[in-house]
Amino acid sequence: MKNTNRRNFLKTTMAATAGTMLVSPAIAGLAAKKSPYKISLAEWSFNKTLFSKKMTNLEFPVIAKEMGFEGVEYVNQFFKDKAKDEAYLVELKKIAKNEGIKNVLIMCDGEGMVGHPEKAERLKTVENHKKWVDAAAFLGCHSIRVNAGSRGEYEEQQKLAADGLRMLCEYSDTKK
Repeated sequence: MKNTNRRNFLKTTMAATAGTMLVSPAIAGLAAKKSPYKISLAEWSFNKTLFSKKMTNLEFPVIAKEMGFEGVEYVNQFFKDKAKDEAYLVELKKIAKNEGIKNVLIMCDGEGMVGHPEKAERLKTVENHKKWVDAAAFLGCHSIRVNAGSRGEYEEQQKLAADGLRMLCEYSDTKK
C-alpha cells in the first residue's frame, strides 16, 4: 500500500475537488450523500477572524453550512464567558439546528492540565471542564476535547492524565 502523507493527501483532495467541479451539481450532490463520512469544521479555522471580532461564535454554524459542512467543532475561547449562559446556548443550538448543522464537540483550552502532577490542580482542572461538559451535553455534542498535559516521567504522566480523565469521565457519565 502506498505510504500516504499530508502532501499526497492534499494533492489528492485538490484533484478530487477540481474534478467534482467539472461534474454536474446534481451528480456531485448525489455522490456526496452516499459517502459514509461526515465532515465537520473546526472553529479554530477562523481564529483570526473570530479574535478580530469580524465574525462571532453564533455566525460560525451559518458559515460552516454555507461552505458545505455537516458539523461544527467549537472552541471554548470564542465563547469563554458563555459556558453557563443558558440563553446564549439556546440561541447557538437553535442556529445550528436551523442550518441543519450537527454540533460535534467543544475544544477546551485554558482550563488546566488534566494530568497535572499535583492532585489539587487536577481536581481544579476537572472542575474547570465541568461547565464545558454541561454546555456540550446541552448543545448535543458527543464530546469535549481536553489537554491532558502533565510533567515528569512518561509513565507517571500517563497515570496522572488517566486519573484526571477518569474523574472527568465520571462527571460526564452523569450527563448521559
